[in-house]
Amino acid sequence: MNNPDFSIFRTFTKVGQALELRELLENHGIHTEMGDNASQLDNSFGANHSLDQVEVRIDVADFEKAEKILADHARDLLENVSEDYYLFEFSDDELYEILEKQDEWNEFDIELSKKLLGERGKPVDEATLTAMRNQRILLLAKPEKDQKGWIIAGYIFAVLGGFFGLIIGYFLWTSKKTLPNGVKVYSYSKKNRKHGQYIFLIGLIVLPFYLMSRSLGVFIQTF
Repeated sequence: MNNPDFSIFRTFTKVGQALELRELLENHGIHTEMGDNASQLDNSFGANHSLDQVEVRIDVADFEKAEKILADHARDLLENVSEDYYLFEFSDDELYEILEKQDEWNEFDIELSKKLLGERGKPVDEATLTAMRNQRILLLAKPEKDQKGWIIAGYIFAVLGGFFGLIIGYFLWTSKKTLPNGVKVYSYSKKNRKHGQYIFLIGLIVLPFYLMSRSLGVFIQTF
């Protein structure tokens, strides 16, 4: 059973990479959980998940400590970076973009970007990095685009007694996403969530009557 205080810290497409991270964190006293909770329905709604994602989850309270562990580990690897590593070809703007969107890059690339900018006479101080991270979190926390198409489909399926209407309504109503700092926020706007709640309740009311009518129809056909 998953710990409710745990959030997704990193996701991988290969189990081996997830196990390496888990070992590193566990060796530093951070308890971890692994799993694959990506859902096909989440993909249908445009969530940033794939069906083969392997998640490493930790306590939200350990996120800052874990980030430091990964940063320190990445800095240790910088001494052996190959001279033909692709980041050496990046422009200053491209390196800044890595620092602005750290959630899309690994720790090694983030630390190397800092080092390269410093060597080019454009060091980035911790206050600026913190401001970048906070701005990024605010951006990612915004609700997904309006789900008008799914809302219409949900109402149709719910009224017709289709079970898919219940599923659409439930996910519009309750779906959440995990931000880079481990905080979970609703994926969709308050307006979309309210529609999801209505769709779910309508489906919950209509579905039993639909099933009863189908059963009655089958019963009548037997005579």
